[in-house]
Amino acid sequence: MSENESRQELAKRVTESTFKAIAGREEVEVTYAHGPAGITGDGVRLPMPSQNIPHEELMRLRGNADTIALRMRYHDEAMHRRRAPKGGDAREVFNMVEQARCEALGARRMPGVADNLNFILSEKCRNKGLKDVKRMDAAMLPDALSLFVREALTGQPLPADSQPLMDVWRDWLTEMIGDTVQQLPDIMNSQEDFSAATSQLIEMLDLIGESDGTTDDTDDNAEQEEEDGNDEENSETQASESDEGGELAADGMSGEAEEDAEAAMSANDEELMEGAGDEEPAGPSRWRSNWDQDSIRDKTGYHAFTLEFDEIVRAEDLCDSEELIRLRAQLDQQLSHMQGIVSRLANRLQRRLMAKQTRSWDFDLEEGILDAARLSRVVTDPFQPLSFKQERETDFRDTVVTLLIDNSGSMRGRPITVAAMSADILARTLERCGVKVEILGFTTRAWKGGNAREKWMSGGKAINPGRLNDLRHIIYKSADAPWRRARKNLGLMLREGLLKENIDGEALLWAHNRLLARTEQRRILMVISDGAPVDDATLSANPGNYLERHLRDAIDWIETRSPIELTAIGIGHDVTRYYRRAVTIVDAEELGGTLVNNLSELFDEETARVLATSMRRQA
Repeated sequence: MSENESRQELAKRVTESTFKAIAGREEVEVTYAHGPAGITGDGVRLPMPSQNIPHEELMRLRGNADTIALRMRYHDEAMHRRRAPKGGDAREVFNMVEQARCEALGARRMPGVADNLNFILSEKCRNKGLKDVKRMDAAMLPDALSLFVREALTGQPLPADSQPLMDVWRDWLTEMIGDTVQQLPDIMNSQEDFSAATSQLIEMLDLIGESDGTTDDTDDNAEQEEEDGNDEENSETQASESDEGGELAADGMSGEAEEDAEAAMSANDEELMEGAGDEEPAGPSRWRSNWDQDSIRDKTGYHAFTLEFDEIVRAEDLCDSEELIRLRAQLDQQLSHMQGIVSRLANRLQRRLMAKQTRSWDFDLEEGILDAARLSRVVTDPFQPLSFKQERETDFRDTVVTLLIDNSGSMRGRPITVAAMSADILARTLERCGVKVEILGFTTRAWKGGNAREKWMSGGKAINPGRLNDLRHIIYKSADAPWRRARKNLGLMLREGLLKENIDGEALLWAHNRLLARTEQRRILMVISDGAPVDDATLSANPGNYLERHLRDAIDWIETRSPIELTAIGIGHDVTRYYRRAVTIVDAEELGGTLVNNLSELFDEETARVLATSMRRQA
């Protein structure tokens, strides 16, 4: 250090020379600027150090420099792009594990570099809140996996700030991929072999599946050809048309730029359901919002003989993982035959929803953000006042949609297959638009009464015993679970023996109560059924319209007292006699298009209501 050289200049000079040595790139240009570190074309940008750079800032500077230098030295970007998966989470994991490989190679050979990298890693963990993790969260999987791999590659303990995350995930990761990860240090010097092993890890964790990069291209091109001559599309709003090109391009991307809407799986779905509806909807109400069994008995006369044998179960708990994979493969085979038309309709819905979320501005205001595009006025006319602009609030409200699917025996065959396929595609589409989707099913545990009926018979066959079958309510996908995590569960609908009888009223209230517990501003419940409620054991021991009357009472209360928006689709059965907002289809093949169109109408109605309210306020 010369007498005239400041600590800042010394740090910059030493960091630059060290960077070039580690990267093996003498020709690379290193610049310093305020902001994050990164690669810029043929050069590298590092954070500008302060004048009297303290030790912590110096470690941060060195850590950022070493992170980029090691990637330059050990990483082949062309090979990485060729090997990288296309799905959102899969690609994120692939990138993070490759970065862990590059950094581990440097850390094993240079202890000083290892210290710098650990400092940066610890800081990242703190910034992400990983030191406060207390339970498994799907959104944390990429971080947990990269740390798990890093630990195996370096052979060194991880920073203390990452330990809470690893305490939660370590056992599960060890069980799922422990043996494979332990083999990675032997191949870490070969990026090609390491990439192949990483792809294997991703498959073992079932992270691939949301986007294969081909279906959307095909569907979107077909849709574009269809829409070139489609007068209906020409009548869509200007905002939707202006976004169409961007949406088509986004759908056709490999998935790298597609942002995954996934959030944490809720470990308390049942608790949320049980606690739903503590707040009474506005206006007079004959019943409590959550419709517990006592209020049902008191207000409608409907009751169950016993709740002892009812169950709320997750789809993955009804059969083993191997069978779920087999059933999902069976569903995927069916999807290949009809995905084209439903995907085109789903993409149309996606464009409509995205158009509603597009940012818009009000111009020529007296205050706000200076409108640079109109500064020319001041140049041509100095007496012209400055023009300002403000972003207009979006009309699109935070939304959650629940699909409640009838899993009765009469749905067996093509109807349940199409229902599963349509739910699958719709969940993917809405998730891309930031709309959470819950998929539920309802049936009974037995035919013609189960344990409840046996208990009634052994107890002397009381008159008007109420519902005499054991309910089975199935959670295929909770609203907070990303589609990628729940995709296998939808195949369960195709399982032989699952579909039995249907008690619609209680299932409807169950799904309604789950929605009431949600915090979204707009909540939509869509019922898919092919007939009236039927349970032979209940109907033979009670009045003939016992189940149907209860369904009508439940529907009437939701439609007139609840904030939940209710709509229904009947397959081969006229449900318009039950629901105010309903549509009936004859062929199950129409279900996909009807689902999408029904939701499109709901969102268009919401836009119309918002615009009308806005106009009234302005008036």
